[in-house]
Amino acid sequence: MAAGGAIERVNTGDFVTQVERATLLPAEALTLTASGLVHLPERTKLFVGRTRELALLDGGTGIQVLCGLGGIGKSTLAARWAADRVADHQVVWWITAETPAELDAGLAELARAMQPSVVGVLPEDALRERALQWLATHEGWLLVLDNVSDPSDLRPLLARATGGRILVTSRRASGWQDIGRTVALEVLGPEEAAELFRGVCEADDGLDALCAELGYLPLALKQAAAYCAEAGITPRTYLELLGEYPAEMFAATAEGGEAARTLARVWQVTLDRLGDTPLAVVVLRVIAWWAPEGIQRGLLEPLGTPLEVVEAVRRLAAHSMITVREEELSVHRLVQAVARADQGEAAATARRLASDLLCRGVELLVADRARGQVAVHAEALAGYADPVEDTEMDALLFLIASAIFGAHVAPSRALPLGERAVHSKSRILGPDHPETLLAAENLAIHARFLDGGTRAVELLTQALAVRLRTLGRENTTTLATREHLALALWKQEPKRAEELLSENIAECHRFLGPTHPQTIQSRYALLGTRSGESIEVAELEDLVDAAVRAEPENPDLCAMIKRDLIWMLSTRGETERALALAEEVIEESRHRFGTHDARIHLLRLTAIQVLLVDGQTERARALRATLLEDCLRVFGEGELTQLVRRTMA
Repeated sequence: MAAGGAIERVNTGDFVTQVERATLLPAEALTLTASGLVHLPERTKLFVGRTRELALLDGGTGIQVLCGLGGIGKSTLAARWAADRVADHQVVWWITAETPAELDAGLAELARAMQPSVVGVLPEDALRERALQWLATHEGWLLVLDNVSDPSDLRPLLARATGGRILVTSRRASGWQDIGRTVALEVLGPEEAAELFRGVCEADDGLDALCAELGYLPLALKQAAAYCAEAGITPRTYLELLGEYPAEMFAATAEGGEAARTLARVWQVTLDRLGDTPLAVVVLRVIAWWAPEGIQRGLLEPLGTPLEVVEAVRRLAAHSMITVREEELSVHRLVQAVARADQGEAAATARRLASDLLCRGVELLVADRARGQVAVHAEALAGYADPVEDTEMDALLFLIASAIFGAHVAPSRALPLGERAVHSKSRILGPDHPETLLAAENLAIHARFLDGGTRAVELLTQALAVRLRTLGRENTTTLATREHLALALWKQEPKRAEELLSENIAECHRFLGPTHPQTIQSRYALLGTRSGESIEVAELEDLVDAAVRAEPENPDLCAMIKRDLIWMLSTRGETERALALAEEVIEESRHRFGTHDARIHLLRLTAIQVLLVDGQTERARALRATLLEDCLRVFGEGELTQLVRRTMA
């Protein structure tokens, strides 16, 4: 062979094998030794409860997925279950698999453990392939894939590794239907939560209250317990610090603790993943100001197009940040607390949106239960928000919510919201502004039933003075205010109350005429100050006729007077007439107010009481059972429901 110039490689001969790169493997690398391999996190001593979930895992095969909110204890449960199954498998291997790269690295580490002789010899992709080959050709192994972000990341592995068991943990609540069976984790029970806390810190003062405030979430409980133990403070003190410095406490951890495992950091990871759906983050920030349960989808409609809102809700549910049941959403109270702790402009905007959407919701949601739930959300917002930051919209919302609770016969809940509305309107608009006075009068109506009328008299006396000065004696609002004051005074100064009501009737006749609803209302109010025995049936019947002919009409006044007539007929022994009138008024009210209006339930309760007076106990009991069922469905365990419960208790 002859050649000229530079020659880098020359092959000659009839048979030539060309090798560009070669890796020399030791002889022992040709066999894989896997029996007895175990790689799991250190077994934690802080493990309580989870009996149901452990049983579900024991009863499963193939691939199972533990899913739930970040911090709920998925990894802890997976590690405990896997540690108790070491004897049943020849390989038990834990891989942090948040990303495809981490999954590949975990498989490569498994190959190194099987063949220490190849460490530093084979590249990562070759090691991963050797682990996959072994898993594909063997049975009796268990893989735990922790914190998987996307189900699709597992498909290459699952397509080949079919002979063993795989346990996945993930915050993703959906997307697993074609992969394996899901086991959804819930928070701990109250007793289990206290036991978990005591495993770190023995302090008991305020423990039950702290566990409830932390929503029985394992990560939050451990974080709080470690902090209390190191700082030498009680759960009660921690709870006080949490209320005053929420952002700092949610980010705090004991010395040596994992900064990445605080509540603030754990959920920020999820929020970062939702960055491509900005409305999802907005929704989460908004509902952070509402009650954690019973959040109607309809309240969120103004935030975007129907598709945008559905997509935002879907993504939040997919990442376990909320739970969706038909038309209602729920969210863990600590997720809400962490979202509210943000002091940025986005959080402030969400706070304003939360109030605005509830005000709109009162108009959008016509069902009585839905409107009642709006009041519950407003009550929650009032508890979270600083009164100094209340806007006119907030004050209006609290006034509306107070009225809703009042209509649902829940004065104890109506009163604080009414006080808040009066305080905010007075600060923003002034104490003599008509809207402030209206809020004060609504508050007084609720206060009459709670403190013997003292607060009501104070509010109404001030309001009447302003009404007389600004509106004059001939105004219907002035007349209504005087009537409310008289009714509030009745228990304290009955003679003065009677004088005011008589004065009101005279002025109503003079300024409004005999057929005006306010005139009839004043007559009815005066009649109500007399003892029942001194009132004749004919007097109430006359008032009913006047109310029916009132101009303009006033259905509430009609129903109210008829209800009193029903009860009077019952006490006079005219049971059948009373029941017939009750049925008539109930049907009228259903037609006018809708089936689930609280006024209808009160009328139904009156009919039951009529039956009890007449001795028809069995018939009353049957009607009460139906009424109680309806009240629970529409109002939940509210004060109206409790009123029905006390009947025949």
